[in-house]
Amino acid sequence: MQFRCKENVPLMKKFSLLLLISIAAYHQAQSQQTQQKLKKITIDHFFSCQLDLLFDTLAMDHHLRIVFDRQPLHEMDVVEHFFEEPLKDVLAKVCNENGLKYWIESSGTIYILKNTDDLARLKQMNQLNLKSKDAIKAKKEIAAPLELPKHFLISLNGRVIDQLTGESLPSASVRIKNSELSTTTNSEGYFTLLRVPSDTSVVEVVYTGYQTDQFRLNSGNINSTLICGLYSSLNTLNEVTINGKKSGVMNTDSRQVGVLQLSPANLDKLPSIGDKDILRAFQLMPGVSGTNESSSGAYVRGGTPDQNLVLLDGFTIYQVDHLYGFFSAFNASAVKDVQLYKGGFTSKYGGRLSSVTEINGKEGNKNETNIGTDLSLLSASMNLETPLSPKSTLLLAIRRSYQGPLYDKIFKQFTASTTTQAGGGTGGRGLGGRGGFGGGFANQVTPSSYFYDANAKYTYTISQKDKVSWSLYTGTDKTDNSRDLGLPPGLSGSGAGIAITDYTKYGNLGSSIKWFRQWNKKLYSNNYITYSSYFNDRNRGSSGGSALDSNGIAHSINNTTLETNNLKDETFKSEWEWQADNKYKLLFGGFASHKKIDYEYTQGDTTQLINQHNNASLGGVYAELSIDPNSKFHIQPGIRTTYYGPTGRPYFEPRLSASYNLTDRLTVKGATGQFYQFENQVIREDILAGNRNFWVLSNNNNIPVGSSRHYITGLSYENDNFLVSLEGYYKTLSGLTQYTVRQTQTGGGGGFGGFGQNQTLTVTEDFYQGVGRAEGLELLVQKKLGRYTGWVSYTLAKAENKFSAFGNDYYAADQDVRHEFKSINMYHYQRWNFAATFLFSTGHPYTAPLASYTIKTADGNPTTYLTISDKNGERLPAYQRLDMSVSYDLLKIDGHKVGSIGLSLFNVYNHTNIWYREYQIQNNQVITTNVNYLGFTPNITLSLKWK
Repeated sequence: MQFRCKENVPLMKKFSLLLLISIAAYHQAQSQQTQQKLKKITIDHFFSCQLDLLFDTLAMDHHLRIVFDRQPLHEMDVVEHFFEEPLKDVLAKVCNENGLKYWIESSGTIYILKNTDDLARLKQMNQLNLKSKDAIKAKKEIAAPLELPKHFLISLNGRVIDQLTGESLPSASVRIKNSELSTTTNSEGYFTLLRVPSDTSVVEVVYTGYQTDQFRLNSGNINSTLICGLYSSLNTLNEVTINGKKSGVMNTDSRQVGVLQLSPANLDKLPSIGDKDILRAFQLMPGVSGTNESSSGAYVRGGTPDQNLVLLDGFTIYQVDHLYGFFSAFNASAVKDVQLYKGGFTSKYGGRLSSVTEINGKEGNKNETNIGTDLSLLSASMNLETPLSPKSTLLLAIRRSYQGPLYDKIFKQFTASTTTQAGGGTGGRGLGGRGGFGGGFANQVTPSSYFYDANAKYTYTISQKDKVSWSLYTGTDKTDNSRDLGLPPGLSGSGAGIAITDYTKYGNLGSSIKWFRQWNKKLYSNNYITYSSYFNDRNRGSSGGSALDSNGIAHSINNTTLETNNLKDETFKSEWEWQADNKYKLLFGGFASHKKIDYEYTQGDTTQLINQHNNASLGGVYAELSIDPNSKFHIQPGIRTTYYGPTGRPYFEPRLSASYNLTDRLTVKGATGQFYQFENQVIREDILAGNRNFWVLSNNNNIPVGSSRHYITGLSYENDNFLVSLEGYYKTLSGLTQYTVRQTQTGGGGGFGGFGQNQTLTVTEDFYQGVGRAEGLELLVQKKLGRYTGWVSYTLAKAENKFSAFGNDYYAADQDVRHEFKSINMYHYQRWNFAATFLFSTGHPYTAPLASYTIKTADGNPTTYLTISDKNGERLPAYQRLDMSVSYDLLKIDGHKVGSIGLSLFNVYNHTNIWYREYQIQNNQVITTNVNYLGFTPNITLSLKWK
């Protein structure tokens, strides 16, 4: 069969023919039907015409809605004979040959695009034409009901999924149009709405990164679980219609206090030194410190990383970063969604004082096999999603770093340092003069380091109401940072230098088995059995160099320390959700766990300074009521009770949060609550080599149970384009713990390192108990829509501690940062994404040894002491950094993203930021070493996905 178009065919008005075709075929043009048509319809024609007329013919013959910009397509010619080829292949071929792409909207409309950014304009033009006089009678927003309603005030139960993969979509917004009824889906994508007006009501479903969908109920689909399948939106930032919902990389929840929501799929639009990093992305928001390059852990509102509960599929991850913090422990390819609660979190969560990060892993594609890879100059990863049967899926993701040219460049900068010398002093606190770890980083070689991690998740759907999943995570870091320390010239008795041994191995293992059950339309449950473990082994020592004893004899230094820290956590928990009414939801559950922590710290292979072996059992219950009296007011009271075995008493944690919409755009909110923590990462004070941390369990003796109380209030203004948020907080803390080893050396001279005759080394260890407080004010201004998006934020904060061992006054905590400013800028043009982030903060406090001195006691033996500053009485210089990136999206002909290639520039103007300072004592003189963060560092990343 042959079809020809002559050159002199008169041009019609743009979209006129297409509009008539669209009206005639409207009721048959839903997205799923369109997808099926493209696969089933075959074309056996010879076309020799302009491209616009080809699409006109296809639309008319096969009852499709095809929308395009007629003028540029009219200038393109098609001369092609198709022999029984599927319509999908025909579209792909003609689009590919002419540099075009096509996109199928959830309504079933097919858009032909020259550039992806054309979609927004074509959709607007299409809507204007549909509202013309010829169309207004035939076209409604959604089809009218085919029959009169038969059921009223019905209960509606459903599940929201990705139409292409079958993956559940948590936190999707579901509402009944023309009413105040609305809800959000739970972690498994389920929702319940009660007292729905009738079985002809219209349901609207909205989820970030997906096309909004609407459908009308009928008497047949209300008696079973509704499956609402959403199609992903085109990969362009300015085509999304917001409708009051979020669509950016990072979002906030206007009705909840201090909640941040992250879309992992958009992480490649932000600059990063390593991979796409879900935890580092949170550091770009106010209230989460963004100047800790050496850690992906969250320093949230004056808290420390160990005070942040990090959950992956229900089990706890204790070490959240890799490779000095350049990578987080979580492979973004295995993550579905992430939420960070900055404080005042609900009674569902416990055991931490500061914040909660909840991560849900992907379940895997239920419809087809997907294989993907991510490559950079620092690491490589691969992931697999595949259905194993009609009821089961499997996800696998592995990642490993490697040492290449960029790695060497990074660590040559990272280990660059400046060494200075201080003179002797005349007084100070009596601290042991022996450095626990010692070390500067001068003249050292690039360390040998690598990490690997792996994720696996198997999901089996037993029935429409029951689903079981098994999730596994494992990750390990190995670092050999051994080096040679060059000493300043002319230092008496210093010898040629000191060799530093520094080997570390640490990692996590976590797993969970989860059973999800829908008991009826109102009641859901998640039951978990989880296991988590963490280990950290460190071997550090120094040898070589020399120091003089009281007789003027030089002795070589030989000092070794061994640390091991192991933690095991076995837990059962049951979480329930009961939708009593549209206005009332009850969340309740119980938990029981057993924990075991071992920590040993040995010096010189013989002196065991720390030998901690502790076990603890704990259990409890929680309940929380979510109340929405009307569309403006939301209140959430709750209580959590935990019985802790080692102390033999219960701990009660009341919680309360509320929000009120003063107008449609202005919301006021607040939260308060009591929080307890039973396992802590204690700071071991080390003046010379920097503080170290290790995990311990609270006991009924010298390690108290930590506690905190939060007071939070906020105000937010939000429209379709902008969000302005202001939040203030005040936290009190008690039961804080620090550990110190005091070593005093007498006899045999004033040297350091275990040399000389008739020496006596006195070792004392102490756990210090203290209190703390943190307060702050956070301002966020965010632009959500358009080619240019981003936000600026400013945080004014103060974090202070008070330990009687250091005096009666509060002093700045280690993590205290008074001023922090962040500017995140993103610009989208077609398939290009540009980003620039700027960070500035005042410096962190620290304690410094100023000098050392030796005195003779009454028995004639010399004793060496340090003169040190006030506790955290010094501050590092201010921190500042500019990062930039550009990425290009790789799209298929049908517009779906299959990958991206990007370039990141870290610390663009190569500003020197100090990480921390280390010290060596040589003959009563203090050698200071500044250990710096990274300078200018580029990275190239490539992400690909195959089916």
